[in-house]
Amino acid sequence: MRRRIVITGMSWVTPLGHDIESVWQKLLAGESGVTPTAVFDASTFPTSFSAQVKDFSLETFLGEDAQRHAGASRNTRFALAACQAAWSGAGLHALDQLQSDRVGVYLGGGEAAIDFDNFAAAAVGGWNYDENKLNTVAWAEIAQARFDAICELEQDPNLAAGHIAVQFKAAGPSFNTLTACAASTQAMGEATRLIRRGDADVMISGGTHSMVHPLGVTGFNLLTALSTRNDSCETASRPFDRTRDGFVLGEGAAILILEELEHAQKRGANILAEVSGYGSTADAFRITDIHEEGRGAVAAMGLAMDDAGVTIDDIDYISAHGTGTEENDKIETLAIRKVFGERAKDVPISSIKSMLGHLIAAAGGVELITCVLAIRDGMVPPTTNYVTPDPNCELDYVPNQSRQAAVTTALSNSFGFGGQNDALIVRAFSD
Repeated sequence: MRRRIVITGMSWVTPLGHDIESVWQKLLAGESGVTPTAVFDASTFPTSFSAQVKDFSLETFLGEDAQRHAGASRNTRFALAACQAAWSGAGLHALDQLQSDRVGVYLGGGEAAIDFDNFAAAAVGGWNYDENKLNTVAWAEIAQARFDAICELEQDPNLAAGHIAVQFKAAGPSFNTLTACAASTQAMGEATRLIRRGDADVMISGGTHSMVHPLGVTGFNLLTALSTRNDSCETASRPFDRTRDGFVLGEGAAILILEELEHAQKRGANILAEVSGYGSTADAFRITDIHEEGRGAVAAMGLAMDDAGVTIDDIDYISAHGTGTEENDKIETLAIRKVFGERAKDVPISSIKSMLGHLIAAAGGVELITCVLAIRDGMVPPTTNYVTPDPNCELDYVPNQSRQAAVTTALSNSFGFGGQNDALIVRAFSD
């Protein structure tokens, strides 16, 4: 028998708040976390709004330990905060006998924002153009003056995983994947495989990202991927609605504690759900476009169900990737129809990106937590701002109002640039 993987802790840092219960209630109520962008002056950008994390302080979560991470980037701080809450929720905060080399980290972690103004000033100011070389003394002086007050010094995507390993003494396998919008779903799927094959007993997994900065917004605007509904930002994220005009950029983190079943039971852990299936594919088609027939998405969902040993009749809820772009929503709908056939119209599907925006590398982690909560409470969150039906998107997207539903098994989809497709199956736990 293969090793079973259960979820024993989870938490998130989101544009709607930083704790499980209050954010969940806001999602069920259809509240929006989208506001005019405040972390930088976006007033001249084609898109001047985003879903930002607000009122956040790492000290609230880590206390004096926050000073150990003084140079950490914004996304790393989100991950540390979410991990602290998930770790405590899993009952690991008071566990002294945990074998540290059997605890690993696998994140979908995005790159941090670069402070281009200060970086450019230091680089250009120290360059001797007459001699075509760097004046190291001048550079050091400018760098010291410019960087002393800057917190976000770290850029590498893997550093969030490193900070978590340090803070929680996770000396086992440590990985980071940056497969765009599918990153945290892929990280959690690969983390389950690590536990299954015996390389770890506990994996800290999920994702973190913040691209709400000039480079991130400029890039997505150039791709024409972002909504430009500046006059109505709270309703700008409209997955599956015919009037959708792009996604809303968000930021945040989601961390889940994945644990081998017997290990969790021996320490008396509270088991929240079981991760039972994972599928991962590539479209092998184009870098920025999904395959027109949903080839990779269809395969990923099928592999996840096969891995879990379930059929389409077992799936009670689908957490859609549902970005709110014309192409993504149409093709995801097509892929679901291909996999589920006639039953596709009977399965509730929703996209919480309509409220939280698109958290990029962190999106899948947030959405898997939503699936666990749907199983726990028998409630599925709505797809808000769904007003005008699209003939290409004719399924049940739980429009605008949350709904009671008996959810035992849920499917979570994530698709990313490069043609990455990942799907996870999470189920109510039973012996």
